[in-house]
Parts: sequence; C-alpha cells; structure tokens
Amino acid sequence: MSEKPPRPDGEDPIRLGISSCLLGKKVRFDGGHKQDSFLVHTFGRWVEWVPVCPELEVGMGVPRESVRLVEQQGEIRMIAPRSGADWTERMRELSARRAAALAEMQLDGFVLKKDSPSCGMERVKVYHHGGMPTKNGVGLFAAALMARLPSLPVEEEGRLNDPRLRDNFVERVFAHHRLRTFFAGRWRLGDLVAFHTAHKLQLMAHSPQTYQALGRLVATAKGVPPLEIQATYTMKFMAALQVIATPRRNANVLLHVLGHFKKLLSAEDRAELLGLIEDYRAGLLPLVVPVTLLRHWVRVHQVAYLAGQTYLEPHPKELMLRNHV
Repeated sequence: MSEKPPRPDGEDPIRLGISSCLLGKKVRFDGGHKQDSFLVHTFGRWVEWVPVCPELEVGMGVPRESVRLVEQQGEIRMIAPRSGADWTERMRELSARRAAALAEMQLDGFVLKKDSPSCGMERVKVYHHGGMPTKNGVGLFAAALMARLPSLPVEEEGRLNDPRLRDNFVERVFAHHRLRTFFAGRWRLGDLVAFHTAHKLQLMAHSPQTYQALGRLVATAKGVPPLEIQATYTMKFMAALQVIATPRRNANVLLHVLGHFKKLLSAEDRAELLGLIEDYRAGLLPLVVPVTLLRHWVRVHQVAYLAGQTYLEPHPKELMLRNHV
C-alpha cells in the first residue's frame, strides 16, 4: 500500500468502515477474500479503514456454511440452507450493537460487500418457498447501519466500478468529513453561512433545489437551537450530494464560473473556455479538462470567491476521478 499523504495538524482522519473481505482479509464463508484494488491501493492512501465482518463477528467462523435471506410468512430471515440454522435474531442484535458502536467512531463513509446477506446494500437475493429468488433484499447489517446513520455516505464495492458513482461516493466522503469537522468545532451562524457559501457551486451541480432550501434554512436559523440546525443541515446537505451531478448541471455551474471572468479574460480565452465546457456537455471531454483550465485562471487572477469553492477540487486530484466523468 502506498504511503499516506500528510494531514494538516490537528485534523481528524477520514475514517471509513468497510466489509473486511474487501481489504483482503480471509473472512468469507469459503475462507477467501475479495480484495478491491482501488479501495486498498488508491483510495486507501487517503483514509483509515475500520474493518467489519458481521458474519464472523456473530460467531459463524471461517470457513462456514453459507447463509441466505429467506422470506417466511412475510418476514425476511437469515437462514443457513443446508443445516436450517436461523441466524436472524443473533445477526439483528449484533448489527444494532455494531452500528451503535460505529456511530461513536466519527465515520465519514462505509463500503459494503455487494450481494451479501449481511452486508449487501441493495438487490440482495431473497429466497421464497417454491419460487425463484427475487433481488430486492438488503443485508441485515447494512440495513441496521443505514438506519442508524442515514446521512453517512454508504456504497457497495461493485457499484464503485461505475466512474460516476465512484466520483459521487468519494466526493460525499470528503464533503461529509468537512461538514463533520465544521460542526465538531465551535461555530456561529456566520460560520455556517461561510461554509454554505463555499459549497454553493458543489451543491448546485447536484441539486439546485436543495441548495436553495439549505439557503433558506441558514437565512432563518437565528434563534433556532444549534443542534437542530446541525441535524437539519446535515441531512439536507448530504441528501443533496447523493444526487448524481449530470453533465448538464455541471456545465451550468461551469458557465456560472466563467461569468466571473467576463472582465478578466480576453475574448479568445473566454471562447476557449466556452468551447471546452460545451465539448464536455456533449460528452467529448471529461470534466477535468474545463475545470483544470478554470482553476488555472482562478489562480492567475486571484479570484478569492472561486478559490474558496469546493466544487473546483472536491477531492484530491491524485485520485483522478474527474478524468473519467
């Protein structure tokens, strides 16, 4: 694994939970693992992992009989099909206890193993008596985790093979870290206004409607208990970023950025930028191309407002995520 980049003094680590098998730990039912190269060798440089294997922790052992989700009298249960052992109550108790403990660890995200009856986030097979299985289940641990931490960025490793979903998840992880760090300190309403302003373009690229709703929340927050503001802002902020940023919305944001250079750039330079933005909108270029040139002009002309916008660098450029969206 590559060396981790240094963190600013005093800054909390970006800590993520993960299904242990994805780190290469041999904890699967067959004694194997499902190490994910991107998570371990690329993204792993920037985060600290908290490994979790609910099936091992509940006492199933390695190797072990496989389990599946089974629908019985309208209820989803975790059953070992060969022996008939029912792990449902033990897994639910373990999952609730583990999710509560993880909530105290200041996580900024979680990566789950797809298709797992314990860790699958969606489309897990559910077996029915005498019929074909349906892919509409959620792993018992995954369900408990998402219920306990509804604003936490959660994703499956399989979905991270999609460049847009990967970019969105990593973006949410870093945004969650900034927001959690902000609310962990001593803040005043003016500080929240500044935080919200810095994320304006990023939020607009995902959900302009939620950006406006958050603006109204901040504008009318005087006199509201701080914990209530924090809870509501966190919920809406993270929900907005979960909406995938489309090329159309990204292009609109890039045009908004270009408007700040109306009197700073020559007609030729503005035309070049406009052409890159339109090529990106048409799918001819990745997002990194117009963003890189805009960041260059922000530095050259020292446009303070844009320099403070998280949209222009929502995650480390070394991850190269915007090279593929």
